Amino acid sequence: MPRTRSRSRYAADRGLTTRMVTTMFLIGLLYVVFVGVLLAVLRDYWPIVLVIAGGLFVAQFWFSDRIAAYSMGAREVTPEQAPELHGAVDRICALADMPKPRVAIADSDVPNAFATGRGEKTALVCATTGLLRRLEPEELEGVIAHELSHVAHRDVAVMTIASFLGVLAGVMARVWLYSGLGRSSRDSSTAIAVLVVPLVSAVVYVISFLLTRLLSRYRELSADRAAALLTGRPSALASALTKVTGQMARIPTQDLRKAEPFNAFWFAPAFSSKESLGRLLSSHPTLEQRLDQLGRISLQLGRP
Repeated sequence: MPRTRSRSRYAADRGLTTRMVTTMFLIGLLYVVFVGVLLAVLRDYWPIVLVIAGGLFVAQFWFSDRIAAYSMGAREVTPEQAPELHGAVDRICALADMPKPRVAIADSDVPNAFATGRGEKTALVCATTGLLRRLEPEELEGVIAHELSHVAHRDVAVMTIASFLGVLAGVMARVWLYSGLGRSSRDSSTAIAVLVVPLVSAVVYVISFLLTRLLSRYRELSADRAAALLTGRPSALASALTKVTGQMARIPTQDLRKAEPFNAFWFAPAFSSKESLGRLLSSHPTLEQRLDQLGRISLQLGRP
């Protein structure tokens, strides 16, 4: 189970560790049950079930971070191409005593940032051009500290694995419904399978979705707390949060729609409308919750 890197100066979070262990246990149990049900119902097609399940797991674990970065338009940049961003990453890495990740920029006016990677060796931190244009240096460092906390605590890897089961459930249901497997025989067992596979897939997807959302909201609060304690400037992070969230309303709806599917990765969620279902099942806590926590940390540190 992922643990905080022993020499990182990021504050350990037992609550986050407990939630990651619990989520992984429940997701693993759900995964075993799901594959077991598929094997029991689709006895004649068990090789296909195992190949699809195994192949998707490998692909999700090894390539999901690259796929996410590519989908969000991240391109790696050198210190010469982005001196301000590299400088912020260098300062936070030195402060946290952790290896420097790859640095990237996404050409988007949506002010945001994200980190991906299975661990410190494969980590990538990315900021959008909209974020770099709007934030002051101290605010940018607060955002980078938040994102690198995800890397240090390894919750990025846990979220990658945890989200896999929902993807698998959806794919398996589509394969079953559209590949002709369910129409290859007219016996009673096939008729039962036609009903059971989509139902089990739907249940598994909902449970895994809710588990990852609960973990995601806590990990964002944990990253805010760790970043504020590391930098000693919770007010800078609070200012960045307020500025980023306030600017979202000014971003064109088309850009927000492109960013919305990746909200679980972003520093702050992007919603294309006030009525968006994403607000009800958000991957992030509310702005008020995040600012309230940072205010308490300011008092704890004796900062204004």
